Amino acid sequence: MKILIVAETDGSQISEKSLPAIAMAQRLAPNDFHILTIGHDLQGIDKLTGYGAQAVWTAQSPDLAKPVTDKYAVVVKEAADQLGATVVAGTTSTFSRDLLARAAGLMDAPMLSDVMSLEQENGQVLAKRPIYSANLVGVFAVDAPRFLLTARGPAWGKPNPTGGASEVKTLTLSSALPNKTQWHSLTAAAQGRPDLTQARVVVSGGRPLKDAATFEQYIGGLADTLGGAVGATRAAVDSGIAANELQVGQTGKTVAPDLYIAVAVSGSVQHLAGMKDSKVIVAINIDPEAPIFSVADYGLVADLYQVLPTLQEEIKKAKG
Repeated sequence: MKILIVAETDGSQISEKSLPAIAMAQRLAPNDFHILTIGHDLQGIDKLTGYGAQAVWTAQSPDLAKPVTDKYAVVVKEAADQLGATVVAGTTSTFSRDLLARAAGLMDAPMLSDVMSLEQENGQVLAKRPIYSANLVGVFAVDAPRFLLTARGPAWGKPNPTGGASEVKTLTLSSALPNKTQWHSLTAAAQGRPDLTQARVVVSGGRPLKDAATFEQYIGGLADTLGGAVGATRAAVDSGIAANELQVGQTGKTVAPDLYIAVAVSGSVQHLAGMKDSKVIVAINIDPEAPIFSVADYGLVADLYQVLPTLQEEIKKAKG
């Protein structure tokens, strides 16, 4: 395998979300993988040079200052063609799913998402990925000379520093960038909290939290006390009490923090698909029959409005 990792970026800053895909490349092709960065006046490229890549390639242009997928997809195809990559990969995220799917179309190659392992057997590549809301693991044979994939973050972890520094090279584009799609604007809530998919601690809340103010007071308050991120169920998002970018689950984000605290979360299979890889799961729910308790390491049957304020006070005391 010759692997090309596409680093996640907002056009100016490299994201740590790229790390699980690099960890995958270290395991599968330790001596034959490259990293591609795309943007303009990119910051953080040096953070990618210490993981043993043969080279870190950079494609920079004012036209690439924002992550517009149709432009970035052309760059990905160009890089894959020039390097002769047989696998193009990124970490599972909205960015990678969108970009690599479009690149797959340009390359006329298949794509797999949320890959947990990749093996070669009798000359054939076999990929494992979760199916049926992560209740089963499917094995898929790749019938193509090259393909694209997104790597499931919790399955691969973070890469090991190698001690050396990969050479940073410039990718020369021979194809003109399309201009039919233009960046308009980005609207996002400024929370000042860790990124949900990167946080060591995640506190998630469900629909019983009534309204946005209550959700922020109890879930946001506990998360801030622990220095963690805030998550939410789809029901909480659909009811308008939590922002869409906080959704954890099959149709939301996949997280695997050291500590996941589920407050008033019933534990539907769709939600469990996004957090069941967490190292320690704590469930707080007034319903003793809630499915979340079946996966929890610690469970507390109690009213969140009574428990959470006390829990916050005890944590503050313990922190001094």
